[in-house]
Amino acid sequence: MPLFDTVLQEKPAIVLEIGTALAKLGFGGEPYPRIIVPSLVLDHKAKNAGQTTPNRRLYDYANEEELYDLLVEFLKTVFFKHVLVSPKERKVVIVESSLAPTSIKQNLARALFCHLDVSSVLFIPMHLVVLATLAIDTALVIDMGYKETVVVPVFSGVQALYAWEAQPLAAESVHAEIKRQLVETGVKEELLTESIIEDIKVRTCFVTTRERAIAYRSEDPAISGAIKPAPDVEYPVRGEEIIKISGRLRETAYEVVFPEDNDRLGLPYIVLNSILKCSRDMRVPLANNLVLIGGSCMAPGMTARLKAELLALLQTDLYKDRLFLQTFKFHKTPSEPNYTAWLGGSIYGTTDLVLTKSITRDAYARDQSIPDFTNYEEGRQQAHRG
Repeated sequence: MPLFDTVLQEKPAIVLEIGTALAKLGFGGEPYPRIIVPSLVLDHKAKNAGQTTPNRRLYDYANEEELYDLLVEFLKTVFFKHVLVSPKERKVVIVESSLAPTSIKQNLARALFCHLDVSSVLFIPMHLVVLATLAIDTALVIDMGYKETVVVPVFSGVQALYAWEAQPLAAESVHAEIKRQLVETGVKEELLTESIIEDIKVRTCFVTTRERAIAYRSEDPAISGAIKPAPDVEYPVRGEEIIKISGRLRETAYEVVFPEDNDRLGLPYIVLNSILKCSRDMRVPLANNLVLIGGSCMAPGMTARLKAELLALLQTDLYKDRLFLQTFKFHKTPSEPNYTAWLGGSIYGTTDLVLTKSITRDAYARDQSIPDFTNYEEGRQQAHRG
């Protein structure tokens, strides 16, 4: 019997991607996750103390033991409360960033094997599996998440991690900018909870054009004052108060991702720097295969603005004699960008890799260590020899 027939006849693998802000959970072979939930854990100490918001972020931990307890609590919640499935004796596929701390990977494996009794775990790199959704093997993957934006080149199916770039300019920075502007206009700070700010961002904000952004930043009142801003909107809060969202805020909230300073840390800079770190024969294919993933890239106008910034930067003294690129081309992912990485894990979850590359419970019991992805095969062999 063919190997893939055996895989399909068994229960589908559980595919899990745990981000800083949101976690996606579903089954291999499905086109979208069953549930997308905040990466929050009920803090029992805070609840017992009577706090109104007893939740805490999953990765807000002081030591590894606390991380393990938080992971166990979170996994029990998503498995038994949200998707109503027992993970016992099930195969699990974890979509993770290759740049994530090793402690998270090790404690996640310990929680799955020792507490939830899964049969096997397959760790797959996020930036690589994204390409499976597009059936390509070369791309520059730009992951705009909550805490940071990470750029990783993938060439011929191999991650070029020597060329990765990252900056803490993503959703969290946009939220901080929205809150700052609203507080300056007199909005009460206690009204601006994280969920309210997120909703304001999604419903009212967009990425403006490069020309209008330059005019907004101009110190010449004649130039900045000549701009007709977007219409103001009113946002009701809890049915009690109305927050006025100015047109300027709606247009400029995402400008924190494109800072103009001497540090050159904005999104277009890290994209070009990542390409520049690659060898010459890789640069044109990467520039012609840009893939945007993550919730932050879903803002209206983000792709067009990034392309305009990249083309403008190529004409500056910093890059014009170093990068000889003419165009940038963006792929449109087959799913919403915020769960494209999960979809890649779902595709991998239906292949024979679940059987051949996973770490089994027996192997983990002999050697409770998770090999790094760079020596994954060697680590598996050592585990089986033990």
